[in-house]
Amino acid sequence: MWVFYIHTFLFVSNKKAKIYYNDGVKNYYSVLIKPWRWLIISKDMMVNDGIRAREVRLIGANGDQLGIKSRQEALEIATRANLDLVLVAPNAKPPVCRIMDYGKFRFEQQKKDKEARKNQKIINLKEVRLSPTIDEHDFNTKLRNARKFLEKGDKVKASIRFKGRAITHKGIGQKVLDRFSAECADLSTIESHPKMDGRSMFLVLAPKNEKQ
Repeated sequence: MWVFYIHTFLFVSNKKAKIYYNDGVKNYYSVLIKPWRWLIISKDMMVNDGIRAREVRLIGANGDQLGIKSRQEALEIATRANLDLVLVAPNAKPPVCRIMDYGKFRFEQQKKDKEARKNQKIINLKEVRLSPTIDEHDFNTKLRNARKFLEKGDKVKASIRFKGRAITHKGIGQKVLDRFSAECADLSTIESHPKMDGRSMFLVLAPKNEKQ
């Protein structure tokens, strides 16, 4: 008998047939719908039997204020509507619950999150290492690489490490960095001006199309 009723319920649900609340059907409906709906919902929020409050302030599926109800009464109202009871404000006194199709709600949320991730631009920080005495060929090679990074929308950190007594000639290193940033000026803005970090001097360039 149990298997027959499960199959009967799924068939009715899939066909979206009207459920008649007479004595012969209502009992099966109220018993069988719970395991089915409990299987399709997430554990991210307190839902249905997971709600422990004795009484709740209830909001209907259409946003109507249904007043303060006992937990059991709220569950029965949600069950009769073939929907879920969801705890939306656990810290309120009494806690606030809303009647909704939680499976549909989670689906829509996941859809929105997926769209947000799709439109999200990931900006990487690429480092280009120079030297105070860098020759013209190496400088231009590093410059081409930096420009490619900026065109792709990445930030560029240009750094110079001073070895030995070269640390006493910081001005030479800064001139290299200033020239480097000037050569990238059409593609970038200076996010961080040249500054020292230990024995290194660096600056950070951000692509111009990045929202400031």
